[in-house]
This record gives sequence, structure tokens and C-alpha cells, in this order.
Amino acid sequence: MTRSTPHLLEERALDPRSTGGHVLDNPVWSALSGPHAHFAVTVTDAVPNPGSSSGLGPDPDHVPRAARYPSDVASFAALADPADPRSWAELAVLAGPGSVTGVSGVFSVPDGWETVWSVPGVQLVDTSLRAEADPEAVRLGPADVPEMLALVELARPGPFLRRTVELGTYLGIRREGRLVAMAGERLRPPGWTEISAVCTHPEHRGGGLATRLVRAVAAGIRDRGDVPFLHTAAANADAIRLYESLGFTLRRRPSFMAVRVPAGEVS
Repeated sequence: MTRSTPHLLEERALDPRSTGGHVLDNPVWSALSGPHAHFAVTVTDAVPNPGSSSGLGPDPDHVPRAARYPSDVASFAALADPADPRSWAELAVLAGPGSVTGVSGVFSVPDGWETVWSVPGVQLVDTSLRAEADPEAVRLGPADVPEMLALVELARPGPFLRRTVELGTYLGIRREGRLVAMAGERLRPPGWTEISAVCTHPEHRGGGLATRLVRAVAAGIRDRGDVPFLHTAAANADAIRLYESLGFTLRRRPSFMAVRVPAGEVS
């Protein structure tokens, strides 16, 4: 059996119409098939190609049905259509036999796949947020990543990796030179931008820093014509109350899920 090798997809676009509904119903796929297409890792070099002598190989007409971010950028994968077995087959090749991957836009898995964990979540969208720049907020970049990772380790806002900062604008607030709060942009479905990694050092909570940074990040999102949205765990009642008080409204209740690819050789 021939194994496919994933690589960065740069010139071959994913199909944004494959989300099957609103772009926020499958936001990772919508981002990877849209503004974040340059991050998309997909299977492209050993797909069925009737035009080749072997029946396999690069097919310029092949549109991938599964994609993921690079493993040091974000831990998410997505399917063009979770109801299509071909999407799951491509995800199996992309992730590798027996591996575990986060997957978006899915509520159940096919036979042979294992749900490793599933956390109920909420998706909230901006309906009346007061977005405004903050004079104390500074732009964070690659040089700030060690401090950002240290803050994430303390505050536990959710996944944040070495290159997550490349996904969009991240802002922080420093006190005596130390990074004590941050927030930034993660997923970018067409017309929307997710606010993520909202966190404050435990010693500086209660001072409204998270609120200020959410508003400042949202101001930049609005400036380019996008609408802010965000996700959090359904059990995180304090965060949900905060976001609703700021002007976010519940849109849907997704599940954050990690799945295990069936063991054995993937063809």
C-alpha cells in the first residue's frame, strides 16, 4: 500500500463551500480554506489520480477534504464535510495510524475511530461589544513567545503553542517590564476573527486587564471589517458571564473533541 505524505498547501486552495452551512459551524475548515490557507497542511501527493500511470500521485484537480494546522501553530484539524467518509479517510492519512488529533465541527466519529475526549463548549459572537484601542497594550511577536508561553502555563486559557502568535495580532500589558496579561487572534473564517488566549497572571486578576485587551483586540478586528467571536468551555461560567457582559451573544454549542485514528496502515 502507498502511504501519502502531507505537506504545506500553498497554491492548491481548499473548497470553502464544503463547510455545509455557516462558516462558523465549521470554523477551522473555514479558516484553513480561507484567510489561513497558507497554514493548511493537507494530503496532496498520493491521492487517486486516474490520469497517472499508477492511478496515484499529485492531481492538480484534487481538492482536499481534510486539513490541519502545522503542529507547532495549532492543534486543530478539520473536515470539509464530517458526513463524508472520504473526509475521514483523508484525515486518517494526514494524522497517521493510531495518532490523536483535535478535530473541529464534529459531534460523532465513524466506526473504528475513538473519541479520546470531548468537552462541551460555547461559541459566542460580538453583537454589542464596545471595541476600543488601549494605550497600555503592546503588540506581541515572536521575541515575546517565551513570556507568552510562561503566562499561558500559569493562567491556562487553552492551547497556545510556539508559533500560535503567527495566526494574528496578539496584544499584551506589562507591569514593571513583565507580561501580566494578553489576548489575541486565532481562527479566521472569512469575515470573522476569533479572540483567543485571553489570560491574566494570577497576581494581577480583578483589575479589568482581560476586558481591556478583549476590547483592544476587537478594535483591530473591526478595523479590517471582520466580526469578533470566541469559544470557551461550557463549564467556564465566569468567562461566559464576562463575555456576555461585554456584548457577546451565544451562537451555538460545539464540542471540543480529540479523536484517535484507527490503528493499522492507512492507504
